[in-house]
Amino acid sequence: SAYIRKMALDGYCLNLDLPQLRRMSYLLQNCSNNLNQVAKRVNESNQLYAADIEDLRHRLDELIDIGRQILSKLAEL
Repeated sequence: SAYIRKMALDGYCLNLDLPQLRRMSYLLQNCSNNLNQVAKRVNESNQLYAADIEDLRHRLDELIDIGRQILSKLAEL
């Protein structure tokens, strides 16, 4: 099996279940979709709204926080 092969080659195998990784993946997809929509609107209408920038900033801040949490948990291993 893949597990036995991994153990034979590396000597250890970590099975990480970090819900923050799933949340981070979701937020990254969400941010990229929102950014694409904002870029499309700006290219079509030449209008950029402060609310769009603030929303993206908020989502990116959340991504940064989650990234720090993940790194902290990994450092404990």
